[in-house]
Amino acid sequence: MSGSTAGFEIDQVPLPETVDAPDAGDFLRSTDVANVVETITFGTPDIVYEAAETLAHWRDPHSPFTMFVARVDGEIVARATIETNAGETDTSWLMVQVLPEFRGRGIGTALAESVEQKMRDEGKRKAIAYVGGTDLGGERLTSPTGFGSIAVGSRETRFLQQRGYRFEQVERMSRLPLPMVGLDEMLQDAVAASGPEYVVHTWERRIPERWIPDMAVLITRMSTDAPSAGLEEPEDIWTPERLAEHDERVAREQPRNRLTAAAEHLPSGELVAFSDLSVPPQSHRAAMQYATLVRREHRGHKLGMLVKVANLVQFATNYPGYPSILTFNAEENRHMLDVNEALGFVPIAYEGAWRLDL
Repeated sequence: MSGSTAGFEIDQVPLPETVDAPDAGDFLRSTDVANVVETITFGTPDIVYEAAETLAHWRDPHSPFTMFVARVDGEIVARATIETNAGETDTSWLMVQVLPEFRGRGIGTALAESVEQKMRDEGKRKAIAYVGGTDLGGERLTSPTGFGSIAVGSRETRFLQQRGYRFEQVERMSRLPLPMVGLDEMLQDAVAASGPEYVVHTWERRIPERWIPDMAVLITRMSTDAPSAGLEEPEDIWTPERLAEHDERVAREQPRNRLTAAAEHLPSGELVAFSDLSVPPQSHRAAMQYATLVRREHRGHKLGMLVKVANLVQFATNYPGYPSILTFNAEENRHMLDVNEALGFVPIAYEGAWRLDL
């Protein structure tokens, strides 16, 4: 799909096989554009991803991506993406990113129309968009959940409301400065607080084979158990076969490393909680705290703190010298925010979560 209007052109760009492929130029440039926009949006360069890291994620056959770009005089100045879970007929996730100096020309509108129309053509019922910001002053629009707010007068808020999107939730972005002091003592306290029925395991990158079935259950539950307000986030089903294939592909293609801590319930022999960290290859960059989940039937045993602290110990031991960890949490997820705040995470930005019924 392609088109031109008012001094710019919109094209759909295929993903290259690798970042070194002859046709990778558009993808590389679009990644640079996205990183500039994300740095401004969240107020920190810690949020950026290198092209190889993004491509490894986007080439997941179970989460297909579509990308459109906008060109001015042949140069990419904006991009829009669609992510869809394979087999999911109802929902897609979209993002539109325009370099600041090219805003106000209708480029964002044209990209939004392109991705929204593609979703309609594919029969999707709704689109979900997460849109960041750092403005904490002025008139606020409170989340329907009653937790968190966004700026009423921001360009992003006005744009989304004009296009018919409905504001549903606020995600808090937090930063943990490193190094931490007293981690070993914190782990001892967490082990004691969780009780003798639970033991923690840690690993890097590949999931031990014995734990793949349990981790498939936990990751699937992550898609349904995390607070999602009125977004109606769909279930993302992970089978052991999908998880094993994912581990194999990520180990081969993803430059970032993954550190995991998981809690086993000894009486049942099942994993009932886990936490993931994503670690970039360069030690001057920030790590990302990804998913943390405790199965509902095992909550109340301080397992969230246990797996997070165990993973922080693993990270500090194996990867010293990193400056910080970033994470996102729903503002209504007070239990996980309590854990993060106790560890030293500090709020630095937010995301508004928006829904468009197609």
